[in-house]
Amino acid sequence: MDLQLKNHTAIVTGGSAGIGLAIVETLLAEGVSVIVPGRSRAKLDQAFPDNPAGLQKIVADLATAEGAAALIAAVPDADILINNLGIYEAKPFADITDEDWLKIFEVNVLSGVRLSRHYFPRMLKKNRGRVIFISSESGIMTPPEMVHYGVTKSSQLALSRGLAELTKGTGVTVNSVMPGPTRSEGIVDFLKNIATPGASAEEAEHQFFEKHRSSSLLQRLIDGKEIASLVAYLASPLSAATNGAALRAEGGLLRSIA
Repeated sequence: MDLQLKNHTAIVTGGSAGIGLAIVETLLAEGVSVIVPGRSRAKLDQAFPDNPAGLQKIVADLATAEGAAALIAAVPDADILINNLGIYEAKPFADITDEDWLKIFEVNVLSGVRLSRHYFPRMLKKNRGRVIFISSESGIMTPPEMVHYGVTKSSQLALSRGLAELTKGTGVTVNSVMPGPTRSEGIVDFLKNIATPGASAEEAEHQFFEKHRSSSLLQRLIDGKEIASLVAYLASPLSAATNGAALRAEGGLLRSIA
């Protein structure tokens, strides 16, 4: 299927690893010009050593207002904005400090707020564009082992829907995608951290779904490409009737049908 994305320009935050990297690769294959901001040139070069055609790497720490301003100065306009940047950690609720809360909120929520505040009004003015937030099933089913992460993912869902309300009668859409646990850089260490001491990577994955995500129908980590294909469709003109939605790609983990 031709997603009609050739000659479009997309910004993908957190695009040097995991889901973000899969999204970048999928969009490049569709003929999209993709801008990938990152905190360090070394990390960007490691992710894209061959400098594929259509890719632009920009050093900018989007966890800060200065980083957002640097990206905006370098790339004033874009057809597609994919707010994928995010961090997570397992931590008992009573041990989550104010600093922990502020850091995860600034990375997971404010990074998308700052960029959307710039690019979204320009999309409305052009009467075309796509804003996509990569949230999580944790935005609906808050994980007890990382409550602060779940709160930021709920915030993304609310932000996405609120912006969508401002698109009425335009060619702009705003949606969010809710992946389930997805194979990415650092996920093995995370799973081992909450597994039985000494568990192998395979055992840690099994224990995670057995003890922490038992409702999953997939019962395995999702591949980033399985998320990226949905994101690419949402980024395309073919998805014009999908707006203000929170789309699931969580392996059947959530049991509600609405």
